[in-house]
Formats: sequence, structure tokens, C-alpha cells
Amino acid sequence: MRLLACAAYVAALGVSGAAIAQGQPSADELVAKNLAARGGADALAALKSVKFTGKLIFPGDFQLAYDETRAHEPQGDATRVNASLQGLTLVQAYDGANGWRINPFQGRRDAEKMTEDEARSIADQALIDGVLLSAKKQGAKVAYLGREDFDGTLGYKLKVSQPDGDEFVYLLDPDTFLEIKMTETRRLRGAQQVTEYELGDYEKVGGVYFPMSVDSWQQGQSNQRQRVIIASAEANVPAPASLFTQPADAPKPVLPGPTDKNLKPRDKNEKPADSDVPNPSKPKAD
Repeated sequence: MRLLACAAYVAALGVSGAAIAQGQPSADELVAKNLAARGGADALAALKSVKFTGKLIFPGDFQLAYDETRAHEPQGDATRVNASLQGLTLVQAYDGANGWRINPFQGRRDAEKMTEDEARSIADQALIDGVLLSAKKQGAKVAYLGREDFDGTLGYKLKVSQPDGDEFVYLLDPDTFLEIKMTETRRLRGAQQVTEYELGDYEKVGGVYFPMSVDSWQQGQSNQRQRVIIASAEANVPAPASLFTQPADAPKPVLPGPTDKNLKPRDKNEKPADSDVPNPSKPKAD
């Protein structure tokens, strides 16, 4: 979907799409425009945590309640995503160093640690600034790839190449300089996985713009989209470290054994069970 341009908003950015098009823009210039569009460095620095609440929609209008919390933690940005249906809650989380999940829909009630590949993916999702604005401090490279049409909009194309080999290609709206499309390429379990995203309905949360609608699908399967629609968002919410930390497994029930003190000793006057009575027809063991 194309973002509607607001004349006053574009003027606040200090440059229009036509102005930047007069020369070949650099990647740094476009990243700076995106930073200004998101709300600026000061607004992002003041945002310590953010919570989104809405719904997750799968093909066939299969809907789950959705909430996501991101926060700056001492060891790195952390996130927790909950998706609930009929009393069951799928949890995916990253504590700034490790990822984990609980998936009761697959019969698993205990938390399981994610693989390194899976953890990399959710670690990028945890970034409050986003992958594009976090690229430099993470040692990633950003390159300008030219212009590309998207639903009649000639957007600016940027590629982020991370040190681990993962790549992200962003398309920025030429008027607002916000992300409207993203293609993510990763190595997952030894195979390349390409996921496409469309982002829209941006709203300010704590002075920073975030998309309130995100569609995603595996490349070549656009008819199998899943969509996150955010109904409300809050800035600087309480987000203790325990929210993102993998919980310990629930203790397993202990069954009483033969030496359990709750077992009553046999009364001396009690008649022995048949199995306890020696059978004279059986030969004695040597």
C-alpha cells in the first residue's frame, strides 16, 4: 500500500523526493532521511521500550490475539511475542543474547531454546530502531541500489548486508522516506529463506513512527500471507528482564516408590496374597 504524503510532514523533513532526485543520493543520505522520518535520533534514544497489541491473521482469516514487547536491555535489545488462541499461547522471545519459544500448539508446554539461526531472526525483530537504522553500529554495510516501482510509487532501494551473511533490501517511500517494503534473505538450517514484507499505516509511538500493519509471506507465495494488525501501542512500558528470560521447565510429578513412607507396612495378622504363598509344585531355585 502507498503511504499518503502530508505536505507539512514532508516539509518538516527538509527535503522532497524531487529535491533528492536532482542528484544521485547516497546510502548515508537516505538513511539520514529515514531517521528523520521515524522521528529523529533524540526521540529514538528516549524510547526505552514499546508494546504493541493487536491480532495476527493467517490465511483463511484464522486470527490470534497478538502482543509484542521490545526493550533495551544491558546485553542488547530484547523482545517477546505472544500469540493466543482458545487458552493456548505461543511465545517467542529473545533476551538480548539467546532466543527461546513455547509452542503448545505442537504439544510442547516447556520453553525450548532456539537454534542460532532462529535466534538471529528474532534478534533483528527485537531492535527498536530497526535493522536499517541499527546497521552501522552492528557493523553492517548499507548500499543504495537505485529506484524501484511499488504500486505506482518509485521508491528508493537500500540493501543492508549484515556480517553474518543475512541481507535486507528496503524500499523507502519517496515522499515520507519511511519503509514500505522489505525483502529479508537468511540462511536457516542450511537453506536460503527469502521472506517479503509490506509495511504501512504508520503511527507515532513515543515520538517515533512504527508500522501498524505488516504483511509477510515466503517469496513466491504471496497468496499465503500472514498479517499483523496493531490496534494499540504504548511507549516506555514496564519491561523487566524476567519478561524475556527463558523460564525453567516445570517440575515433573514424582510418583511414590516402594520405599515411600506413605506406604503402610503389612500387618502381621494379614493373610498373605496368593502371589506371596510358596507354590510347592514349583521347584526351588538353586
